[in-house]
Amino acid sequence: MSKSNGKNGLNRRHFLASAAAATTAVSALSAPTVLAQGRPRVVVVGGGAGGATAARYIAKDSEGAIDVTLVEPSRAYYSCFFSNLYIGGFRDYASIGHSYGDLAANHGINVVHDWAVSVDRDARSVGLAGGGSLAYDRLILSPGIDFRDGSVPGWDLSQQNRMPHAYKAGSQTQLLKAQIEAMPEGGTYCMVAPPNPFRCPPGPYERISMVAHVLKQSNPTAKILIVDPKAKFSKQGLFEEGWQRHYAGMIERVGPDFGGDKVEVRPEAMEVVIDGEATKVDVCNVIPAQQAGRIAAVAGITNEAGWAPIVPHTMQSRADENIHVLGDASQQGDMPKSGFSANSQAKACAMAVRGALTGSSTFPPRYSNTCWSLIGTDDGVKVGASYEATDEKIAKTDGFISKTGESAELRKATYEESIGWYAAITGDMFS
Repeated sequence: MSKSNGKNGLNRRHFLASAAAATTAVSALSAPTVLAQGRPRVVVVGGGAGGATAARYIAKDSEGAIDVTLVEPSRAYYSCFFSNLYIGGFRDYASIGHSYGDLAANHGINVVHDWAVSVDRDARSVGLAGGGSLAYDRLILSPGIDFRDGSVPGWDLSQQNRMPHAYKAGSQTQLLKAQIEAMPEGGTYCMVAPPNPFRCPPGPYERISMVAHVLKQSNPTAKILIVDPKAKFSKQGLFEEGWQRHYAGMIERVGPDFGGDKVEVRPEAMEVVIDGEATKVDVCNVIPAQQAGRIAAVAGITNEAGWAPIVPHTMQSRADENIHVLGDASQQGDMPKSGFSANSQAKACAMAVRGALTGSSTFPPRYSNTCWSLIGTDDGVKVGASYEATDEKIAKTDGFISKTGESAELRKATYEESIGWYAAITGDMFS
């Protein structure tokens, strides 16, 4: 796996140092919970950027004082972040896949490959699809996203092979890449973009860039159509500048003013209907509206919008103090739903859980996020911010974003920085 050159990049050392600095402040948060004899038990559901990080930090920093179980059905984790680079041909598939073996071998985490299907909050237990159950003193839910039924008329999960979402990385990502590469000469790729809020705000538009990069080389007369319910999107000026520079004439976006919020799909006919007018397409990438992964709703901790509100200082559910919610599934305030955000939240959560269960010191958390996007070869851009916990929400304190018109050297350095970050965060999750 490539790493940053260290000159401009965010390498593993810098990433971990900045993460450690994010939890340096002054006062303890809570007294330890009174527990029965034996080690306190933490069950973590979901092995992505939030769950894997939380499990690792609780096990590592408690030095065996807490029994940690990670429940994750997949035996390998394929990251949504950087999956667009695989579609664009900048990464191979193996490079975005990661094993859970080191979490068990290095930290004694009990990794259970099964689906969590129920939560008994009174008994403090998690039921598994395989028939077993796991007792907990604290439960951490980091289930990512699920899709909202009916948000794109004509599409549901039964149509995901004909019109893939590829917004949960893995086989869907491979399928979408194969469909793009098999497009007829001069064909049309269509993306139905999601409404806010959704996982990785710049993600759909980086994907457009990567699809355009592939088509420019192999199918230069092909067209890309974006049907978007949003009036504006993350890094819009940067993406539009890059599309004009790299892929002039290839990409058309239809926003809500022209029917982008009135769309349905006809998978059998491979048609997209925009404000009543049908358009034939060759590949249709439908990214539906989103909500917290199903186990959060099963646990009874989601709101009417489908997300799980949390206490900003500890990532505890506002519905149950013995449950914490991380990453995309949480409704926390100003942080975007991203892998970086989930990793940052997981460290604050791990500290709070360890403090509650063992009496160790805890400090007011500091959160951070950066989202990098690749527009073309060596043309990287980024947006990010720092955050603090208030009683109401995780609140943004300052931020930054790449500027239009930047030099090629700076854009290349930004891309190299993202490579260093990927190596650092995946090591932080799984080593």
